[in-house]
Amino acid sequence: MDMESSFSERLAAVEEKIAAACVRSGRNRGEVTLVAVTKTHPPETVSEAIREGVRILGENRVQEALAKAPLCPSAEWHLIGPLQRNKVRHALSLFSTLHAIDSADTLEALARVQEETGARPDVLLEVNVAAEPTKHGFTPQSVREALRAALDRGEVRISGLMCIPPWTADPEASRPHFRALRELRDSLEREFSIGLPQLSMGTSGDYPVAIEEGATFVRVGTALFGRRDASAWKPQRSPDSDSYFYQ
Repeated sequence: MDMESSFSERLAAVEEKIAAACVRSGRNRGEVTLVAVTKTHPPETVSEAIREGVRILGENRVQEALAKAPLCPSAEWHLIGPLQRNKVRHALSLFSTLHAIDSADTLEALARVQEETGARPDVLLEVNVAAEPTKHGFTPQSVREALRAALDRGEVRISGLMCIPPWTADPEASRPHFRALRELRDSLEREFSIGLPQLSMGTSGDYPVAIEEGATFVRVGTALFGRRDASAWKPQRSPDSDSYFYQ
């Protein structure tokens, strides 16, 4: 990635790779949605991305998205990081899709607040496909139990699965994990006689491989915006209310 290039050039390069991966796998380009990951990048950078045609923005933290959203009113926001139970109400006020619901407790909290508010975002269940002890997420067995409970209760609209494979410099090393998630999704669709159309998998280092294995959402940050500086931008909390702002 050449960070001396303009954002429009980097976006074009990402789009070209998405299109090529679709061709290789016999898929239509319209089946894959680019989620531009804006974590720690300031609102002016986000606004530039929107001007260049980016439609969907992904944030890892609820409070950061809440601070940026008023400054980028035309964006559609996705939460791609874990949802804390004390942030559920805030999340439902902004995000159209929650990519990383990772526990039965969070699903239960989400169902309770959705019942109160009527909000109905699309929800993806995060699966720890490699059984990494340091990562959150359902196991293939526990995701079945969570899905059954969600379907019985009815408030939460489960639309698919999400995964974050172990980090590797070799994109091909992620392929078995992406394939495992797709096969698990297919198995759940058959078992429960439902549609789970969304697979959120693939980031800047491996999204072409993820597309070849069936990804419908790819979460791309570094290839578009460069490396993150965690100290560069942080949301501020209002001293007199439970809200966030950019300063």
